[in-house]
Amino acid sequence: MVLKKALPLAAMEKILKRAGADRVGEDAKAQLRDMLEAYAMNVGEQASAYAKHAGRKTVKAEDISLAFKNR
Repeated sequence: MVLKKALPLAAMEKILKRAGADRVGEDAKAQLRDMLEAYAMNVGEQASAYAKHAGRKTVKAEDISLAFKNR
């Protein structure tokens, strides 16, 4: 079973071009997507744990900020 990626490759190209790249290879787009998704998953898991610890089911912006700072 192949899992669908959450971030589109076109968005990765936009990010890399805004960062100064003239051209972007398909492998670079895929690598950036994979790394960003892994990082976001870790932040999301931590944020979810903070929300649960606070007795909430809803993850709030403050949970994301706290998780991001504690990376």
